[in-house]
Formats: sequence, C-alpha cells, structure tokens
Amino acid sequence: MQVVKIEPFKIIGISIRTTNENGQASQEIADLWQRFMSENVISKIPNKIDNSVYSLYTEYESDHTKPYTAILGCKVENLDGVPNGMVGKSFNGGTYSKTTSKGDLMQGLVVNQWSKIFEMELDRTYDADFEIFGEKAQNPTDAEVEFYVGIKG
Repeated sequence: MQVVKIEPFKIIGISIRTTNENGQASQEIADLWQRFMSENVISKIPNKIDNSVYSLYTEYESDHTKPYTAILGCKVENLDGVPNGMVGKSFNGGTYSKTTSKGDLMQGLVVNQWSKIFEMELDRTYDADFEIFGEKAQNPTDAEVEFYVGIKG
C-alpha cells in the first residue's frame, strides 16, 4: 500500500445506486459492466483523456456498509455535452491509499481486493474511491488493477 495525491478530475459514464448488503453490489456492478461492454459505452464518452476505465464509488450514505453510487466511465477533459443516459461528475482529488491486485477478473479479483481493503485500518473519507482498468487490465485472465481509497490526509 502506498499513499498518493490525486489531482481533481472529471468522469463521464453510466451509473447505478447500490449497496454491499447481501452481495447486492457484486451482482449489480457486474450487470453495469455487462451493459458498459455490450453497449460499447466507452466509444460514446466525449472528451476522453485516455481509454482507461474508471470504476468509481461515491455519494456514500455513510460508509461501505450503506448505499452508494457506482459509476463506470472514463476521465474526461470537461463535462460539456454529457450524453443522454450518462452522468458527468467532478471530483476534488485528495489523499488516497493505492493498492494493486493481479489475477483473473472472472475469478473475483476486484471483490477479493475490496474484502482486503475493508479489513485495513484506513481513516477513510467516503468521498470517492475507485479502480483504474488501464493497459495492464486488457487481458481479463491476467489483469492488473489499481485500487484507490480516499483517506484523510
């Protein structure tokens, strides 16, 4: 784990409101990914900075045990012209705990890493947490994913 500073950024993508209770988020976020891929959402996002996909969690009701919003999208230069059916959000950046996990995305790599993060003694902000699926995540059976958890600086 390393502590990093994240600059403010903007994201455009598709979103859902979900909760970690009863494994609900695992299913609903998987469904969101399915929609993201099947509708080729990445090709419809304007002003993309690159093709890295962000899976971002924000608007927490309190902590990771309560409802929050999940957004799948890309970092963008601005929020001009957010397409219908998508959301655009600005984030302040801040201090983050960064971890990396490698493995098979189809074998619970993301869910397993979050289980480990939930057990860490982190003073979390619950403002925005995210994963980045970049170049190293292109092969789903041998992916490397970066996890960023907002912490109080």
